Formats: sequence, structure tokens, C-alpha cells
Amino acid sequence: MKNFRKPGWLALTYYKPGLMFSGLLALMLGFSAPMVSAEEVVLDEPELACLKCHDKDGLKMKTQKGEVLPLSISTKAFLESMHNKTSCEDCHDSLDEKDHGKVPSTVSSKREFTLKMSDTCISCHKENVALFKDTVHAEMIKGGSEKAATCSDCHNSHTVKSVKLLAPIDQIPCARCHEDIFKAYAKDVHGLERVAKGKDAPTCNHCHSAHEIKAASLGSALKDSCIKCHKDAAPSHEKWLPNSALHFEAVSCPVCHAPDAQRRVNLRMVDSVGGKQLLEQHGVPKFERLIKTADGKEVGLDEKELRSFLKEFNLENTGPKAILSGRLEVRSGVQAHQLSEKSKAIKDCKVCHQYGATPFQTVVLTMAGPDGRPLRHSVEKEVLGSLTATGTMKGFYAIGSTRIKLLDYLLVLVLLGVVCVPIAHLTANRLFKAKREQLKAASNKDQS
Repeated sequence: MKNFRKPGWLALTYYKPGLMFSGLLALMLGFSAPMVSAEEVVLDEPELACLKCHDKDGLKMKTQKGEVLPLSISTKAFLESMHNKTSCEDCHDSLDEKDHGKVPSTVSSKREFTLKMSDTCISCHKENVALFKDTVHAEMIKGGSEKAATCSDCHNSHTVKSVKLLAPIDQIPCARCHEDIFKAYAKDVHGLERVAKGKDAPTCNHCHSAHEIKAASLGSALKDSCIKCHKDAAPSHEKWLPNSALHFEAVSCPVCHAPDAQRRVNLRMVDSVGGKQLLEQHGVPKFERLIKTADGKEVGLDEKELRSFLKEFNLENTGPKAILSGRLEVRSGVQAHQLSEKSKAIKDCKVCHQYGATPFQTVVLTMAGPDGRPLRHSVEKEVLGSLTATGTMKGFYAIGSTRIKLLDYLLVLVLLGVVCVPIAHLTANRLFKAKREQLKAASNKDQS
């Protein structure tokens, strides 16, 4: 606000409430300020003047789109917030005391105003704003999404509380956009710990972070989050799970810990050098274009079509060549948030390691879009049984899984060879022992 702190400003209290739009949702991206009780906070005169008008129920204005923009700010809620020592003008510095409340204000839309106000967060929360710029939400905003979360969609700047407080589960902002997933979470092992037992169980930000939110299918961040809390996961699995390290790499945690979920094989496109997932470039929809060429009937890629797609993709790709990295996962985000108690987790190897195992009946090819969210296309399940598949799906074949029958047959031959060759050698040694002794005696006689 311009000049709002000069002497005598407090006299300017005759605004027309319906025309004011100060005090909307600016972001509180960081929570480093110490908690101060409302009783200890003494507001300056300018803030008292703002709240004198804005602390009224039903205060609002209309945008040019006809949307209702709420302007009411509770003095009590503001005093209890983390921003209670922040001046109004720190966020609303574009307002002018000379015409504020006297001249009708214009706001094109709620979305436009929200994005504009989010820019004010930079001055105080530079580090978190920098982290946010590389997130899936930020990428969606760049792409023109009207729904992607901005700062104020998660943080109401006038009521924001410290993250150290155990807030009720229904106050978690993620639920407003991810309702189905949140309902599933509220009933899973983590949600029930928080709802039924009132414990500080993991919520959205514990697994997805607060300001570094990446697409859930990208990288290994979610698995790393699980291990960060469940530090004994690796050693405890090693006690009963063969080759547990490979399972941790190729199987997502919910596959076993959400026993009622449906599963599938996800063939992720990664670079052949570092194994990092490949991202589609903005404005260059190569994945979808080449998929349509390879799978003209749109019924799912067969082995030949998959090879053709990868060949054409790599011909156009200037960076590291693409290979496929197989991963077993659940089929949806909702199912990934239906985690059960540890005692109910799947421990039966036959769920996956038997002929015709259900998890291997559904296969998808995946490349990360520009914002990290997955671009998928179905693949015929027979691709997993192809000998040529082992060249691209590194580390995904498991001995005895019977998905690639020829490899199982070759394994049997190798094992027979390992066992039979020594036995044959010992047998031949015994059978020809007498003959060798005769030859040796004859040789010694000749020499004498």
C-alpha cells in the first residue's frame, strides 16, 4: 500500500466495503517464524484500520467474470496465524490509500488474482518459492492449467498455522483437489493412525514433500520416503525375501502393502546411461505421435510394434537412447493410498511367481510428460514372454517366474550341466581307473 503508514492514516476508515479487495489469499510457503500467541501480538494502526473494515461477515466483490471474491478477514484468526506480525502492505503494496475503497477495483478473475498474489510470497519465502518452481504444480501452471495449485490454494495467508501443530485431517489442503485419493488415505493405515488414534501419522507432505512435489510416478522419491520412516524395512525384508534389493528396485511398496489393489507391469522409458526417466519436451509430443504410428489399430503394442516404436524414438532422440525398465506397481493413485497394516501385507511369492500370475496380465508403456505426469499406452502382455524383451527390460526377469519360458528351460539346462558334469567326471574316472593303471604299468616296464 502506498503511504499507508503516514500520520493520520487511521482517519481513513470510511471505505465502501463492497469495493475493496485487499486481504485475499497470499501464500505462506515457509513456516520458519516462531509461534506467538494472539495475546502477545499488538497490531499497528494501519493493520487495525484494515481489519476494522475487513473483519465483517459476507464482505465480498465480483470479478469481471462474475465470480464472487471473498474479502472478509477474521481479526482473531489473523492474530493466531503465522503472519500476525506481517504488515498488510507487505503483500498488498499495489493498493493506494487515496482511492482504496472509493474507486471501484477491477479483478479479471479469481485465478488471475490468485496467481498475482502468489508472486508476493517471493520476497519472504525465496527458498520455498524456488523449490516450487520445479514441481508438477508449477509445470501445470506453465502449461495453462486452471486447476493446478498455487501458493494460496494450499496456504491462506490470513489464517495459516505452524506445521508443527497437529491439525485435523479435514484441514489438509490437498483434499480439496485430490478428494478420491484423500478418502482412500483417510481409511488406510496412516490415515487411521491420525483419525482414530490422534497420532502424528504421515500426511501428504511427509511422502510428497511440501514444496518439492513431483509427479508420483517419477523417480524413486516415494519409495525413499517409505524407507526414510521405516528404517528397518531393508534388513527386515532380507530375513525372508530372496533378493530383496532387486524387489525394492522393481516393485513399488503398495504392490505388497495394499493387498486388495490391482497390479500391473509398468515399462518405464529411461535413458540407457544413467537410468533416469525420460521426459517429453514442451511443444514436442513425440511419444504420442510415434505411438499412433506404431499402433495404428490402437489395441496395444505387440512385440514387433514395441521394437519399432523404440527404434523410431531413438532415431529422433538426440540424447541418451531409450530403454525400458520394468516395474511392478498398483494401477491407480487411489489404490496406492489403501495401505494396510503390516500383518496383512502380501508375503506369498506365488502371487507373482507362477504361470499366468495376475499382476502380469496388464502391461503399460510409460514416458513422463513435460510436467512429470505419466503418458501411458497399453502393451500386449505377451511382450513380457518374449526373449527379446530381456534386452530392454534390464533386471526385470526373475528366475522361476515363468514369464519367459525359454529362459527357464535354459536355466534348467545350466543347472543340469552344473550337477551332471562333475558326476560324469567322477564316474568316468572310476570306470577307467583299472585301464589307466594297466597303461601306467606298461609304460614303466618299457622305460626299464
